[in-house]
Amino acid sequence: MTMTSTKHLILLAGFTALCLPVFAQQKIVAAQSDIAFTARQTGVPMEGKFTRFDAQVSFDPKKADTNKVAFTIDLASATMDSADAQSELVTPSWFDTKKTPQATFQSTSFKATGAGKFDVAGKLTIKGQSRDVLVPVTVQQTGTNATATGAFTLKRLEYKIGDGEWSDISVIANEVQVKFKLALTGVPAP
Repeated sequence: MTMTSTKHLILLAGFTALCLPVFAQQKIVAAQSDIAFTARQTGVPMEGKFTRFDAQVSFDPKKADTNKVAFTIDLASATMDSADAQSELVTPSWFDTKKTPQATFQSTSFKATGAGKFDVAGKLTIKGQSRDVLVPVTVQQTGTNATATGAFTLKRLEYKIGDGEWSDISVIANEVQVKFKLALTGVPAP
């Protein structure tokens, strides 16, 4: 490689770096994070959670309009308090984990709604079905560590979860409550 082409590569790399937006990336502390869900079967709550998930988070409490989050959940990692329900979750009627092993959420906007409070809009995709969701999130911060918590309700049949013989909402309610707690490190000071 000639000196001239090396200079061109360095200039190109520098120019590219200046043109790309710079976002602080936070790390999720998995041992302190949780994604849980509650469904109701004949009115009785059935609790579950996901044990494997990952997220790419770019969060600055002072710049809500630049915040982003992309979530991936391993659907086969779902656990429930009922062994029968848990074994059913991986089947085609429910999460169909062989065909669609992951659920995803991709934010489209963050809106500050108060001190440490945000409305996060985005696309939730499960079993190939994508829906717009709005998730209220509260962020409590200590130094560069933060905990983001939130909850929202999804309608399982919109995502073909529990379809077929399980689609009777008098047996299993259509509404599923999803709650999460994410422990983050590397958050800019408020």
